[in-house]
Amino acid sequence: MSEFKAAYFAAGGNRHPSAADWDCRSGLLAFGADQNVAIWSPLSRDHKSVKCLLAGHKNTVNAVKFFPTLQGCSPIIVSGSTDKTIRIWRMSESEGQVIRILDDHASSVNCISVNSHPNLVVSGSADSIIKIWHLDLEGPVVETTLLQTIDLAPRFLPLTTALHSLNQNRDLVLAVAGTSSTAHVYVKLKGGIFEHQASLTGHEGWIRSLSISEEFQCPQSDLVLASASQDKYIRLWRIARTVPTVPSHQVDLVDAFEESLSNKRHKLQSSSGHHMLTFEALLLGHEDWIYTVSWHLQQGKLQLLSASADNSLAIWQPEASSGIWIPVTRLGEISLQKGSTTASGSTGGFWVGLWSPDGTSVVSLGRTGSWRLWMYNEKEDRWLQHSGISGHTKSITDIAWSKDGNYLLSTSSDQTTRLNAESIKDGLASWQELARPQIHGYDLNCIDSISSTQFISGADEKLLRVFDEPRQTAELLRRLCGIHSAEEHKLTDSASMPVLGLSNKAGTEPDDERNTMKGTVGNGGMMENKQIDTAAMTMPTEDQLARHTLWPEREKLYGHGYEISAVAASHDGTLVATSCKASSLSHAVIRLYTTKDWREVKPALKAHSLTVTALAFANDDKYLLSTGRDRQWAVFERDSTNASNYIVKHANPKGHSRMILDACWSAETMGRVFATAGRDKAVKIWLMGNGQVGLVSNTLYPSAVSALDFGPELFKGRRLLAVGTESGDLILQEVIFGSWETSAMVRIKES
Repeated sequence: MSEFKAAYFAAGGNRHPSAADWDCRSGLLAFGADQNVAIWSPLSRDHKSVKCLLAGHKNTVNAVKFFPTLQGCSPIIVSGSTDKTIRIWRMSESEGQVIRILDDHASSVNCISVNSHPNLVVSGSADSIIKIWHLDLEGPVVETTLLQTIDLAPRFLPLTTALHSLNQNRDLVLAVAGTSSTAHVYVKLKGGIFEHQASLTGHEGWIRSLSISEEFQCPQSDLVLASASQDKYIRLWRIARTVPTVPSHQVDLVDAFEESLSNKRHKLQSSSGHHMLTFEALLLGHEDWIYTVSWHLQQGKLQLLSASADNSLAIWQPEASSGIWIPVTRLGEISLQKGSTTASGSTGGFWVGLWSPDGTSVVSLGRTGSWRLWMYNEKEDRWLQHSGISGHTKSITDIAWSKDGNYLLSTSSDQTTRLNAESIKDGLASWQELARPQIHGYDLNCIDSISSTQFISGADEKLLRVFDEPRQTAELLRRLCGIHSAEEHKLTDSASMPVLGLSNKAGTEPDDERNTMKGTVGNGGMMENKQIDTAAMTMPTEDQLARHTLWPEREKLYGHGYEISAVAASHDGTLVATSCKASSLSHAVIRLYTTKDWREVKPALKAHSLTVTALAFANDDKYLLSTGRDRQWAVFERDSTNASNYIVKHANPKGHSRMILDACWSAETMGRVFATAGRDKAVKIWLMGNGQVGLVSNTLYPSAVSALDFGPELFKGRRLLAVGTESGDLILQEVIFGSWETSAMVRIKES
């Protein structure tokens, strides 16, 4: 069998402030993508999308951290998950391998910090416990030792930790915070254990992020601790590495003076003496919860990046004259309609903000699961937004190629439909999301292409919606991908969605919406136009995708009484078949609609007693195949006198021993052949002939099969069959038509 490799990954990031990290040596960015760890190289020309997915966790990844390694060594990633485990990965050229699994926590792992002097990993869990691990990286196998377990008291859930060297004696300072308004500071003496030495009060909400940095690039520099809270404020705390000696006869006087001050001084004991921890500054500027803060120190300039639920990033630094911390740059969005849908208002804020290794770029992750990228332009002295990467944030429920095969549509439980296509720029081909045709208020369940410029989707709202491609998307596909549409002159310009609405309206956006929503905040608060310039050879940014790539709605199709479960369009584009969730005969019907006038063809097709799970037209549209939860498949034949009518031709009430989840047709060059897949872990191939349907192949897989499709003919009756399982495996097999032998399984990727 030919070799196969992944050409494109699209994965949305997990909405957790600790679930991403940018490595200062390799330039790789790792982030949690559901149960996986996704690897992205934001500044690389060769990898415009996710480079690879590291699969292994059994539940959502909450924390990701790169472990500092020597120059030239393979990057090491530490990840924590809701599955209560910590996994340590070693990255190779294009994949990662688990080298250690730590399963000592009794609940979800929420945050991770690392330090290379010595090799320590600190993990915080929802069981209100902090664990300290030592990593031995010198041998061929990474060895881990649990050094200490800290029970947090008073009890709270840790959401963030920060670890840093306290002095040249290798003493360490650890800050821990979470579902409390107090941050706790621990100090570890060389060769000892972490001891609680200070509690920092002042915040009025949960503390979501902590970050520690040296103030200057010298060994005697003080440390600065930043804490970000849901109270909308950032607090800075100074840890003085050198403390002036106070004569013994003045100790009582100093203590009395400290008690009279509101700025309490906390004494930290280390092996080299005392250190003072004091409140330094209160940073005001955000209007909503602050999720992350991150320091960057370079060439003597210390800057703080903050990400907030108010849809903005802020870069803070002290004024040279007064030392007062001010936001020198704001990046993000301006919207007067916060809280509305992503099509016409707030995006739900930024959950993560990260610096690039050299400090000239920043990225942020928003509610839509997409990454935004800003790069500093020295000539213009401003930050400019560039295209990032995107992907669904919840389970993808269906995919469909356009009728001409030029782009791929996907729909998801995150209530969006996305268009992905391959573009070519500077001789490099890359896949990317180029449009977001539908942003809905219900979970989307199914989708299919009617023509190269039209698709239909079904959701939990009991009706189906038909969408037409706008001219703006057609121009993007033509300029970026070389995809030409013969109907471009007939298309509407664009689409918009009213606030709190569900229907995309054709035409341009109203002036009031343009004025309030088509801007991003740049350097100095300048407004930047977010309209898509279809004449420019640039990829659309996340702001443009979320608001200016909608497709106008052509039609709504009514008739079903429950949530839509499946939809299929005929290959000639004249009919669509639909079904809905059902627990009775009256609702377990298949409804046909003509695309000419969008009228339902009566009567509805009856064959099943429970939900119809999959629908598929044969390549010449002569037959319609359906499968259901009632373990039955049925084949309907087109009426020779009326092309809109289908009647039951064959049915097998015991096609599988458990519910059937998917079905597909093979090309008719080798006869009428279709395949069905079920929860009984079986894929069955059926052959129609002589007025009967016979089972010619039955293959069992390791887990329930949830999706399958036949590929084109390889050679001499050999066809490729792609099988997807509920465990995340993608398996390819060669099927030899005639003898019906199958090749050995080729497992592509676990995800």
